[in-house]
Amino acid sequence: MRIAIGSDHAGFSYKEDLARLMREEDHEVTDVGTYDTASADYPDYAEKVALAIRNGEADRGVLICGSAVGVCVAANKVPGVRAGVSHDTYSAHQGVEHDDMNVLCMGERIIGIEVAREILRTFLSARYEAEERFQRRLDKVLAIEKNWLK
Repeated sequence: MRIAIGSDHAGFSYKEDLARLMREEDHEVTDVGTYDTASADYPDYAEKVALAIRNGEADRGVLICGSAVGVCVAANKVPGVRAGVSHDTYSAHQGVEHDDMNVLCMGERIIGIEVAREILRTFLSARYEAEERFQRRLDKVLAIEKNWLK
């Protein structure tokens, strides 16, 4: 799978670890930064990951900041992105299966690295279940997005 990953300074350590893990598991990983722990603005990296999804350069995205909230808010401003905060495996797979979530957001200051690794694996292995009720709801989400793009 093609995955874009990014973080601000508060998520740098996990970004490095998770990118390495994904490469070891034979995913094609594009690291959009940040590349060190110097103070960095999360919207810059959230937008880069989101644009990789929108432009078809990545199948999924992963964003890490201190809490996950900032990168999630920023990424969801890009049409076609469905980012969600997941600090547990249930929401990581359910977000994909029911809502077609394509960007996983995690907070380095919230969860431990082993939990983050398991959440990431769960997110990457999940597939959207296009059951009628899930598709109906996703279509409504997409209609909201389309309405605001006018």
